[in-house]
Amino acid sequence: KLHSDLDKGVGTVKYTLSGDGAGTVFTIDETTGDIHAIRSLDREEKPFYTLRAQAVDVDTKKPLEPESEFIIKVQDINDNEPKFLDGPYVASVPEMSPVGAYVLQVKATDADDPTYGNSARVVYSILQGQPYFSIDPKTGVIRTALPNMDREVKEQYQVLIQAKDMGGQLGGLAGTTTVNITLTDVNDNPPRFPKSIFHLKVPESSHVGSAIGRIRAVDPDFGKNAEIEYNIVPGDGGNLFDITTDENTQEGVIKLKKPLDFETKKAYTFKVEASNLHLDHRFHSVGPFKDTATVKINVLDTDEPPVFSKPMYIMEVYEDTPVGTIIGAVTAQDLDAGSSSVRYFIDWKNDVDSYFTIDATEGTIATNELLDRESTAQYNFSIIASKVSNPLLTSKVNVIINVLDVNEFPPEISVPYETSVCENAKPGQVIQTVTAADKDLSPAGQRFSFRLSAEASNKPNFTVHDYRNNTAGIETRRNGYSRRQQELYFLPVVIEDSSYPVQSSTNTMTIRVCRCDSDGTILSCNVEAIFLPVGLSTGALIAILLCIVILLVIVVLYVALRRQKKKDTLMTSKEDIRDNVIHYDDEGGGEEDTQAFDIGALRNPKVIEDNKIRRDIKPDSLRFPRQRPPVEDNTDIRDFINQRLQENDVDPTAPPYDSLATYAYEGNGSVAESLSSIDSLTTEADQDYDYLSDWGPRFKILADMFGEEESYNPDKVT
Repeated sequence: KLHSDLDKGVGTVKYTLSGDGAGTVFTIDETTGDIHAIRSLDREEKPFYTLRAQAVDVDTKKPLEPESEFIIKVQDINDNEPKFLDGPYVASVPEMSPVGAYVLQVKATDADDPTYGNSARVVYSILQGQPYFSIDPKTGVIRTALPNMDREVKEQYQVLIQAKDMGGQLGGLAGTTTVNITLTDVNDNPPRFPKSIFHLKVPESSHVGSAIGRIRAVDPDFGKNAEIEYNIVPGDGGNLFDITTDENTQEGVIKLKKPLDFETKKAYTFKVEASNLHLDHRFHSVGPFKDTATVKINVLDTDEPPVFSKPMYIMEVYEDTPVGTIIGAVTAQDLDAGSSSVRYFIDWKNDVDSYFTIDATEGTIATNELLDRESTAQYNFSIIASKVSNPLLTSKVNVIINVLDVNEFPPEISVPYETSVCENAKPGQVIQTVTAADKDLSPAGQRFSFRLSAEASNKPNFTVHDYRNNTAGIETRRNGYSRRQQELYFLPVVIEDSSYPVQSSTNTMTIRVCRCDSDGTILSCNVEAIFLPVGLSTGALIAILLCIVILLVIVVLYVALRRQKKKDTLMTSKEDIRDNVIHYDDEGGGEEDTQAFDIGALRNPKVIEDNKIRRDIKPDSLRFPRQRPPVEDNTDIRDFINQRLQENDVDPTAPPYDSLATYAYEGNGSVAESLSSIDSLTTEADQDYDYLSDWGPRFKILADMFGEEESYNPDKVT
């Protein structure tokens, strides 16, 4: 309220107001001087206003007093809650820190007047995050409340902090903020290998300096605390390999220092040690911060064929299984560095192999036809695996497929036994062990039982002892047997199987009584041998056999010599066989003699002559018959002879000796006319033989003989 001493209350004074908020926030009554607030005030927005007031005369408008200045101060009330201007907060603290370790200090601001009452007095508390952390209520400092908090167990914590004014009293306003606290890592964990042995396969063709494998030790720590250094412990093979650390993955990279040779050494074994680079001495009591593992390296031979997972595969399938049913699979892999794909196929050898098919890629074996176990109980064939990259590299494995069946047939004695018993046998003596066989394919665990038949159980001669392992023993039941009284005993043995339905059979065994020595060695089993005083000794038998062998050798040698003499008589001269003259004492009958040879061979050109070898000489090499073109029908015999003549002229395999061929029919219009001297009107001296020179090289010797007269030379033989 404003009032001037000159104001007498008669309305002659007027009050005016100017300054901060005049007319907008504050207004004045011009007559009374009362100042009123025309809107709500906020101390936090403007704590005070500076105004100027003046009293003027209403009539003259002149100031009655000098202008005066005054301040209107806004009084504070608790209308603002504390606020965390920097929230939410992010903080970190090392793991395994002791209790009371400093984490972070938070601060809340209250816009109320701190000088007036408790409106701006803030108290801090934790709403969420206990019992891991605590906060100072006055300063807002957050500290750890639990010891040995492990980052590997829990790394992130979210703490909710409250700030309340009025000193935390009831009715005070509160504000909250979130503090995300992360436990930072310390090197409190040593590296550990997940397994004690690492197996690596390295081709012998690997280059020196190349990485051949990786191993890794696990360190649950983080950052530099998880950095691992690998070292090879000196030992077997350590000088051939080196190991370094991959900084990105912290793996140990094993590299080759020297070349490998599969034929020299196929495997190497050494130890690798993993340790931390940055150690924290506070945690030495935990244990050594290192670990060791064994590395086994197998050297692989290069470019090898695929290797099957098993040396042999045995499969089972029930008979009458539908066609196309998969009964098993074979697996082969390429162990070479290239790791080529593998293709499978059946090694076909006979029609039996067609009962099955194999998938070329997967190696699965399926039926291709219906199977009958009674026809074939087992199939044995081979599977070939080849590399796609090199089909010439193949490997083979045997596959045995057993056809299963229901129990249809009874078991029987596996083989016919020739059982004998000594005359001097004692009771309870085992004279034969028998086994059984079943035409059915026995399932796993099938057992055979043996016993005597009912009619034989009462006889005191023999008994059957079942060993309960699919075998049984034939035992004697009395003291001594006589061959003269009874030479043969027939023992009925009943054999049962354990399948369903149970099948059984009665098998009769024949037991022969024999004469034995005191040690049980059989001397004779025939009744007639009892009456023979003595037999041939072993030495005598050997001597008889030797004599027979010697006689056979003599007979063979004699026959061989006789054959050799027959061969030698065919060739008595060491000179060239072409210089020999073979004399024949048979005188030909001329053209009229048709009994000496078949004249039809010349008259029928279509007759093919056999390839006959001359017996008067020894051929140098075996000659194959010449292929002669067929002779056309109705061809004149002259053309036939000329054709044969031309063939002998150009044939390089023809014998280099003269050969005399006699032809019964000489053809029409022969240039040489008849070669026979019979009915010839001229003598040999009157004839002209110059035309023989025109007949080719085959008649050269004949032309030389008749072409010129020369004296007889007994040393020259033609």
